Amino acid sequence: MPVAFRNLAKASQRLARWRHASTLIVSGLAGVALLLCLTLEEPHWLQIGAIALLCLALYACLRRLWLVDAAAASGAGALERVQRHYSESEQRFRALLESLPKVAVQGYDRDRRVIYWNSASTELYGYQAHEAQGELLEDLIIPPEMRTGVIEAHRAWVQEGVEIPASELELKRKGGETVAVFSHHVMLGEHTAEPLMFCVDVDLSVQKQARRDLDFITRFDALTMLPNRPTYESQLDEGLRHARRMGEMVAVAFVDISGFAEINDAEGYEQGDRLLVEVAHRLRGCQRGSDLLARFGADEFVMAFPHLRSESDALTLVDKLLSAFHEPFDMGLGQVHINLKIGVSLYPDNGQNARELIQNADVAKNRAKLASHQAYWFFDQGLHDELIHEYRMAERLQRALRDGELCLHYQPQVAASSGRVENLEALIRWFPSEGGSVSPGEFIPVAERSNLIHRIGEWVIREACRQQAEWKAEGLGDCRIDINLSGKQVIQHDVFAILEACMKEFGLTVRDIGIELTENVLIKADQRVLHTLRRLYHQGMKIAIDDFGTGYSSLSYLKQFPITALKIDRSFVRDAPDEPSDRAIMAAMVFIGHQLGLEVVAEGVETEEQLELIREFGCDLVQGYYYFRPMGAEDIGRLQGSLMALRGQLPHR
Repeated sequence: MPVAFRNLAKASQRLARWRHASTLIVSGLAGVALLLCLTLEEPHWLQIGAIALLCLALYACLRRLWLVDAAAASGAGALERVQRHYSESEQRFRALLESLPKVAVQGYDRDRRVIYWNSASTELYGYQAHEAQGELLEDLIIPPEMRTGVIEAHRAWVQEGVEIPASELELKRKGGETVAVFSHHVMLGEHTAEPLMFCVDVDLSVQKQARRDLDFITRFDALTMLPNRPTYESQLDEGLRHARRMGEMVAVAFVDISGFAEINDAEGYEQGDRLLVEVAHRLRGCQRGSDLLARFGADEFVMAFPHLRSESDALTLVDKLLSAFHEPFDMGLGQVHINLKIGVSLYPDNGQNARELIQNADVAKNRAKLASHQAYWFFDQGLHDELIHEYRMAERLQRALRDGELCLHYQPQVAASSGRVENLEALIRWFPSEGGSVSPGEFIPVAERSNLIHRIGEWVIREACRQQAEWKAEGLGDCRIDINLSGKQVIQHDVFAILEACMKEFGLTVRDIGIELTENVLIKADQRVLHTLRRLYHQGMKIAIDDFGTGYSSLSYLKQFPITALKIDRSFVRDAPDEPSDRAIMAAMVFIGHQLGLEVVAEGVETEEQLELIREFGCDLVQGYYYFRPMGAEDIGRLQGSLMALRGQLPHR
């Protein structure tokens, strides 16, 4: 009987130790789950779920053991039941540890030798259980640079009770490669002669790779693998600090691929991406050792050239860039030629930091894009001042539209032979509220570059239609009004639909409204625009080529385009009396126009000598200060009233 009691006491003591150990493991695993939730950006639900399952299962084991302990205390066959339940609980606990997915559990003795190694540890670290058994922790999974620290931390826990905190670690696999884990540690029998340390490790490889991918995406361009704008700016600012110390010049080149959007549309996005990769590769070939290269946008790259002595050094490097793109790109389905437009800014003259230099190089690049025969442009202060002026002009123009500062003036077109007023050309004018006026030659280019031209163009169409309807209601609407349409309106906007809608709204016909286009607009027009023009032409609308002779002036275009009139540019009219070549060109244009059945209008007629020459050539209509300056709607109304009283006949001057 005393022996049985002694055995029962030992069993009870062992159960107490298991209960304490299980409590520690449960609390440890719960801590791992909590720390995972707080530490990981995106902990996998399987990892958290597995640890939660383990905690619940161990709680069930504890509860079972506590019940067994209670039964043992009650006597009557308690020893056998305690031993049986203890064995079953131990088997369940081991089976549970083996079945946990993605949670690696290892046990170590006081000398840090392996006493337990579950299957998840094999998957994580590469060692089979029999390979790891009895081996030192630091020999298996601890990188050399961490060995001393791990050994000291284990000693401090065993001898001094200083716990090892849970943390993210970079350990090593059997093959030597590193593996990221979140590791939590539990010490059993901490104050006994045989303490055991259990490590619970969760694989963080997926999360770490996701962090690396996110870091790369935030710093580099995924397509070309080049630095993106924030990374480039940081690198450039560092380079500028060095240049400031050394007293050196740095050039920033903003590179744009001309016509890339058209290439993308024609070849497809996949080929467009492939071309960008090839462009990046070719730009890398132009880099010196210390040069910087980045991709900013779809077809924009930026380079920096440090260690320069003068502007001529920068020009040499820009020429090298341009030369590198003389050869076409072989895209598999054919060769693609591209041209670059480059804007250059210089440190310290054009900026003191990365942002200023990049911005000014971008400004210079935009100016290079406007210059059809110039591949690069160096920034200067005048360019900056012009940009500021345009920006402020655009802001004022916005207010002018809002506050009603714009108005239309009308210049009559007169029959060269009879002096009869036939048509009116609508001309926009701007009279700011603070006084004075702004020339159309100054604000129309700004409107086109800022895309305000669409709003202004719609206003012009509506105002001209409204005024024509008002004159017709007063019995003064015998003269057609011709409206100028800009290239941006025609090519990028459904301006013809707006025009037809306004004409319909105000009850106007093609006899009341005509349009004027430049040669360049017609040449760049797509088939949709040409189809609409042909439809309007066949409906009887008058369509004139404005400023004829200053654009392409190809005779084949005159045959192809749906037009009814040519307007000879004022430069020929001005110089014709004194320049035989201008007279010959004018005579040829009038002759060709008439042979094609077109009406010919001479613009800018200001003197009687010019008028006599125009009549000699046989021009149909005359427009210029000799007869009328552009006038406001009220003055034109009075003029039309007077002409009606005179039956539309003007006296010859």
